[in-house]
Order: sequence, then C-alpha cells, then structure tokens
Amino acid sequence: MIRFLHQLSSRRGAKAGNVARGKFFGRTDVEAIERTITVPRQIGETIRSDGPETHRRKAGTPTMGGSLILFCLAVSTLLWCDLRNQFVWLALTVTVAFGVIGFADDYVKLARRDKRGVSGAVRLGLELAIAGAAMAYLYYSKLMPDEVRLHLQLPFTNFYEQELILPPWLYATFGALVVVGAANAVNFTDGLDGLAIGPSIMNAGTFLIFAYIAGVPTTILTHNGHEQTIAQYLHVAHIPGVEELAVFCAALFGAGLGFLWYNTYPASVFMGDTGALALGGALSTVAVIIRQELVLVIAGGLFLVEMFSVMIQVASFKTRGKRVFRMAPIHHHYELKGWKENQVVVRFWIITMMLVLIGLSTLKLR
Repeated sequence: MIRFLHQLSSRRGAKAGNVARGKFFGRTDVEAIERTITVPRQIGETIRSDGPETHRRKAGTPTMGGSLILFCLAVSTLLWCDLRNQFVWLALTVTVAFGVIGFADDYVKLARRDKRGVSGAVRLGLELAIAGAAMAYLYYSKLMPDEVRLHLQLPFTNFYEQELILPPWLYATFGALVVVGAANAVNFTDGLDGLAIGPSIMNAGTFLIFAYIAGVPTTILTHNGHEQTIAQYLHVAHIPGVEELAVFCAALFGAGLGFLWYNTYPASVFMGDTGALALGGALSTVAVIIRQELVLVIAGGLFLVEMFSVMIQVASFKTRGKRVFRMAPIHHHYELKGWKENQVVVRFWIITMMLVLIGLSTLKLR
C-alpha cells in the first residue's frame, strides 16, 4: 500500500506538470506560430469553401498546433516513464509517427492553400504500414504473457472465462485497423473549436485507469482468502508492465488540457492533422496494448459516429446521388440545422462523458 501511494503521488506530476508546461509554453509557442505562419498570411488555416458561413472568420488562424501536444507529451513521457519499458516506447513511437504524417499533410495543405493535402491513398498507406509494423512487433515479440497475448477481451465478460483467441496475423491486422481507424476518426472530429480535444482528454483519463489496473502488481485479499491482482479481481487481463502506460495517458491528459486552454472557442490555434492523427494513434495504441479495443469503441463512440457519418454521406452520394446529412462530418450537419458552435461542442462533450462512464462501468459489470 505504501508503495502504491508513493507511485501514485510521484507519477501524478506527469499530468500536473504537463498542464503547467502547456499553459506556460503555450502562449509563447502560439505567438511563435502566429509570427511564422500567419504574418505572411499565405499559410494560415484554409477553410472549406462549402462549409458553414460562420467558419469564414477562422481563415488564417494558426494551425499545426498539435506539435505543442506532441512536444509536451514526449517531454513528460521521457521524464516520468520507465524508459526500459517497451510498451511505452511502442505507444510513443506510433504517436510521434502519426503526428509526423499529420504534420506533412498540414504542411502540404498550407503550402498549396488546398484542403486536400497529401493524397489519401499515400497517407492511408503510411498509416497502415506504421500501425502494422507496431502490431506485428507487439504480437510476435512475446512482450505479453502467452495466456493473454492473443485473447480478445469482450466488454462485460470475465476475461479468464472466455476463450476468444485470434491467430497472431489476424490480431495484428485487427490491431492495425483499430489504430488507423481511430486516428482518422479523431481527425474527422476535429472540425470545431475544442470538439476533438475534449473527448480525447476524457478518453485519456479512461485508459489511464484501465492501464493502471491492467498492469499494477499490487494484490488484494479476496473473500475466499486468495490473493489476486486488481486486474484479476476485476476480471480483466493482467499484463505486467502496462501500468507505465498510465503515466503516458496522464501526460496525454495534461497535454490536452494545456492545449484546450488555447483551442477553446474562439480558438487561438488549431491542432490540425498533426494533433488529431497523433491523439487517435496514441489512444488506440494504448487500448490495443491493454486489451481494451472494444472499450475504445464505447468510450470513443463520438469519434466513430463522426467517421461513419462521412462514410455514409460519401456512399449515399455516390450510389444514390443524394446526401443523408446536410453536411458531413455530422457536427456540421447540426450547425446547418441552427445549433451554435458552442452548443454542438458542449453537447458532444456531454455525450462523450456518458460514453466514458459506460466504458468505465465495464470494469465492474462483468
């Protein structure tokens, strides 16, 4: 118990320190972005020509602010995490790699003054290659115990009583699709001030809890006199070492809060694809490692709704020549229905809070 309290109190600095770093360095960095990309005005944020009229005033707002999130996340991870832990390096590598892809996409958009950016096929190919390599390493390197490595954990079920096992190649493919899908889902959500970063912060807090429970070696005495880890008591997979990802999630939580200070309405800076792809990559990689991919579907449900609204819109228009929504992603649909931007953002945050609570309830309802 003493060791547990010591770890909790000392590692808590990752989140608090990140908020401070985000707010302290944030203003200086935002001003630097403004000087470097908006003074010449030709590479400020480009607004969709078919978007809501209220978005016109956002043209020229500094973008690529996701680099601030990546900087704070990386620094806090390197300062507070056990750097011998391979799970931490795996999550950080995927996060930074996806951030680099997003940075390249943002740069092309700004340089060409074209919202299309890097070719979708090229970007998707790079994402699949990175996620696939990370998942192949995870499932073929024996980082995890054999009894949990290839088991798919179903929400609301006892992990130790269900026998859903996938072959390594299939789990690696599934994991890669989860990472790529989540990264792009967060990217679709990033269309209003604070809309993507708010749910990302909530999901980071959720997976902080799941990661700590899954990995912490602390045992408790059950009613029948047997000792069990907290994960075993709660019927979730126990994976030694993944508790360090709780520190990574705390750093992500703090970096997100620091960024939200400047991204809240009216935003002083946008995260761009740099931040959106990195956030989605980080959350999904952690979810895959700790065997909570399907909880991500619940807690990150807003991201999925945003992504599927785009897919449905495109499919409907190509096959029937008609649109299902006034505009996709779906947050623009509600804007065009008359909701103010702040109403959309806050209501979507409330929905995410409810989904996160449902996700957390899977810890006990098994």
